[in-house]
Amino acid sequence: MRVVSCVVVLCGLVLPAHAQQAPPSTVPVGVIIAERKPISKNAEFVGRIEAPDRVEIRARVKGFLEDVLFTEGDVVRAGDPLYRIEQGLFEADVQQAQGALERSKAAHTLSVIQLQRAEDLLAKNAGTAVARDQAKALEEQAKGAVTSDEANLRTAQINLGYTNITAPIAGRIGRSNVTKGNVVGPDSGVLVTIVSQDPMYVTFPISQRDLLGRTQAARQTDPKGVDVRIRFSDGTVYDQIGRLNFLDVSVEHTTDTLTARATIPNPKGVLTDGQLVRVILESEAPEEKVVIPQAALIADQAGVYVFVVEDGKAAIRRIKVGGEFGSGMIVQEGLSPGDQVIVEGLQSVRAGLPVRANPISSTPGGI
Repeated sequence: MRVVSCVVVLCGLVLPAHAQQAPPSTVPVGVIIAERKPISKNAEFVGRIEAPDRVEIRARVKGFLEDVLFTEGDVVRAGDPLYRIEQGLFEADVQQAQGALERSKAAHTLSVIQLQRAEDLLAKNAGTAVARDQAKALEEQAKGAVTSDEANLRTAQINLGYTNITAPIAGRIGRSNVTKGNVVGPDSGVLVTIVSQDPMYVTFPISQRDLLGRTQAARQTDPKGVDVRIRFSDGTVYDQIGRLNFLDVSVEHTTDTLTARATIPNPKGVLTDGQLVRVILESEAPEEKVVIPQAALIADQAGVYVFVVEDGKAAIRRIKVGGEFGSGMIVQEGLSPGDQVIVEGLQSVRAGLPVRANPISSTPGGI
């Protein structure tokens, strides 16, 4: 009986060991195919969008604001009406100046007649040279009065014109700082601001070393031939290409940088004055590099690696990365085009584990 009991116990111990040695089940994983993409060697800088034209609208005459004639935030054209100031007093000034001019013209006409009469009398020895000279002086004074009154009339007309405030440039108009019914004048400050929209400037600091590297790589002697792209804060790249158009004449001593400026199209109004962006200088010919999603990368003390599918099993592949490319990562060494890189299901994967590869779409962003 004791022998039988030992056999039963041993059988109970052996069976679980056999169960643990059963082959592991296949794990489904999502994979992408490593592929080469054209990669340009870029340099990025922090830049700011600036409008080429920026106008602060101010009142040039004082009066009650009768109407605001624009919608805040809209795009306006040059000459569009913006504000209207009460015109009654300015129209009266024009009429008063017109009346003064007519009086001075009449006085001048009379002085011309009197001068002619004095000259006729002097020619007939019936008048004196003194009378003739006095008449001539009066004629000159009357002529001067006409000129002065013409200037006063012109000034009154100009002031009347200032009651209609129009847009001097085309662009997007901001928020109005005054509302209908307020008194405005030259001391009222800025009423509203207009900034041009297309094209826009982007300004950024660049070191002499980076600038020389860009121009030499592009084999250009003129830095203005370097193309410029913009990356927004969300990582997306603007679809328009700009070009350098200005380099400052002196280097900032504290940072050893030059202020550079590029012109970039803005046909859809995507760029906004004052916007902070990343500026990308792209001048070298692109090279073909393997790009994979950043989600595939795993790091440990030995470096960076990924899991790939080899002969139906997961295998570790050590790689050397070369920087970001949009939402992807450039691989310098360790992967070849066509390798199946695991990007989904990594939490269940280990080296040598049988896996079932399910291809997924992957488009690592880039420029």
